[in-house]
Amino acid sequence: MTALALNCTLSPSPADSSTELLAQQVLDALAEHDVSGSMVRVVDHDVRPGVELDMGHGDAWPGIREQLVASDIIVVATPTWVGQHSSVCQRVIERLDAELSEKDDQGRLQTYGKVAVAVVVGNEDGAHHISAVLFQALNDVGFTIPAGGVTYWNGEAMHGTDYKDLDSTPDTVASTTRTLAANAAHLAGLLAGSPYPPSE
Repeated sequence: MTALALNCTLSPSPADSSTELLAQQVLDALAEHDVSGSMVRVVDHDVRPGVELDMGHGDAWPGIREQLVASDIIVVATPTWVGQHSSVCQRVIERLDAELSEKDDQGRLQTYGKVAVAVVVGNEDGAHHISAVLFQALNDVGFTIPAGGVTYWNGEAMHGTDYKDLDSTPDTVASTTRTLAANAAHLAGLLAGSPYPPSE
């Protein structure tokens, strides 16, 4: 199986990214379940605003979508800004809206066989709110969310420490990440072997 992490940091490469660090830890944990992974830092690409599969000349989303379609597990990773997911993450959600018109020969959305999980980092509160928004949006467009489908880290309120600045990964974050990976890989395997029924 394969996984694609969409890193929705606001920081273009080659800047360090706390979001990328935790997303990579998820990919590493998935690798322990024989899931190969890759990551796209979305802000490095010209993903146009809109809700179509292709927004025209120069739009980078179709290329990213090719990787998404080929993957069994999608990891949507976002930083927290003013208590919300990033604007880059919102653009990804909006572009995924086009999947509502993409169906297989039995009338099912092409996303029905795919699992989605969330990664949230930030030195302010917001992880539960953000994961709730992501879960609903991703489920709306056909992805299946596993139990324990989010791993996150929030720093102490009103302080400036970032996840990437920590000396080590907190045990609770590491444990949550391992559980997320195990459950996501398990669910993706189940869906691959027993797809959802055809749509009427």
